Amino acid sequence: MREYIETELEEHLKAIKELDVNKIEEAVQVIVDCYKNNGKVVLFGNGGSAADAQHIAAEFVGKYKLDRKSLPAIALTTNTSIVSAVGNDYGFEKVFERQVESMVGKRDVVIGISTSGNSENIIKGILKAKEKGAKIVAFTGKSGGKMKDIVDILLNVPSDNTPRIQEGHITAGHIICGLVESKIFKNK
Repeated sequence: MREYIETELEEHLKAIKELDVNKIEEAVQVIVDCYKNNGKVVLFGNGGSAADAQHIAAEFVGKYKLDRKSLPAIALTTNTSIVSAVGNDYGFEKVFERQVESMVGKRDVVIGISTSGNSENIIKGILKAKEKGAKIVAFTGKSGGKMKDIVDILLNVPSDNTPRIQEGHITAGHIICGLVESKIFKNK
């Protein structure tokens, strides 16, 4: 058991240490610019990535560390009526595209989260956001998948192991939330 635990922790630390600091800084800057221009952050993903999208949105709306004004953010996975209606009427591949079409504008930042970078519904949502002029950030795994060629900022966790990728996504998300708070509310 100890060997398994130590291996898991070593893999985690390796993936986290190899996150691209420049890409995190770029994501922070586009989000800060978005908020300074009265935009919002819109996030989406499937499964564990949906939970990560909701988690990051909650950090912006509630707070990360600072007691401060709420920042507009929404995870497109939270309205089950929309997800199930669009899935039923148009197909699951359009659940994010349809929501992006109605909610995203050119001042917004869209964060698509997919460990493979190949999730069709995430790609369709990103393409619709791009069409609407939003800035696009993708959280993916090592290769970036198909998403790497269609986004403005690719934050890919350098791993092929889904749990490590997800851990990297939430770590990067927390770092981004902390820096956005600091830059907007502490002017640093």
